[in-house]
Amino acid sequence: MGGESTTRTAPHGGGTGTARAGGSRIGQRLSGLAVALGLVLFLGGFAWAAVTYRPYTVPTSSMTPTIDAGDRVLAQRVDGAEVRRGDVVVFEDKSWVTNAKVVKRVVAVGGDTVSCCTDGKLTVNGKQIDEPYLPEGSLAEIKNIPTVTVPQGRLFLLGDERQGSLDSSAHLTDTAKGTVSRDAVSARVEAVVWPWKGSLKSPTGFESLGALSRPGPLRTIELMIVAGAVLVLGGGAYGPIAKRLGRSRARTGAEPVGAR
Repeated sequence: MGGESTTRTAPHGGGTGTARAGGSRIGQRLSGLAVALGLVLFLGGFAWAAVTYRPYTVPTSSMTPTIDAGDRVLAQRVDGAEVRRGDVVVFEDKSWVTNAKVVKRVVAVGGDTVSCCTDGKLTVNGKQIDEPYLPEGSLAEIKNIPTVTVPQGRLFLLGDERQGSLDSSAHLTDTAKGTVSRDAVSARVEAVVWPWKGSLKSPTGFESLGALSRPGPLRTIELMIVAGAVLVLGGGAYGPIAKRLGRSRARTGAEPVGAR
């Protein structure tokens, strides 16, 4: 009939309506599981980090360029017995500084002999140590260290900035010949987090003297937190995206047949 037109609309099924309202039931369940798992990973990562690591602000430049003055570091809580050559550790010794934490690098452990320098290099147990973490162009020979035998259960520590560091070399006249008890160590520095420099490089120069410390779980924790955040955001976004797609399909679901 002239001027009259009809429009044929696609039928609406119960399942389709549910999908348009916010996604299929399976999709909603999976998004809920993703959010739940993401929260577990995200919060679990932070909890693990809080138990395993402690943040410190390094106040001096004695560890430059590895750690600059004012840098914020993450240090893994460790027992002093776990410390090995090359580790950068946090310790407290009243004969060095009263009521303050100190950050230095362990260059020798109980039973080692240490001296400086031979051909500009630190010598431990008769072996010259390559120290790429020292300031560029710097030689270890600026420290004049006579041969010291480190007592069992103690550590010999130096700063990476050898010229200005008040380290074991500055305490050689002490009763302990500049060494520090392993029991004084509370943590091992693993990364500089502010400003971000990442994990400390492995002190490979000490490998010839024995095994090095293995990195802590920091990278695993980072992956947990990132994966958790992605799952939470992805799962949470499923519903709104499904609704928007459903409305878009609904607008295009009406099919004009034409005028009769």
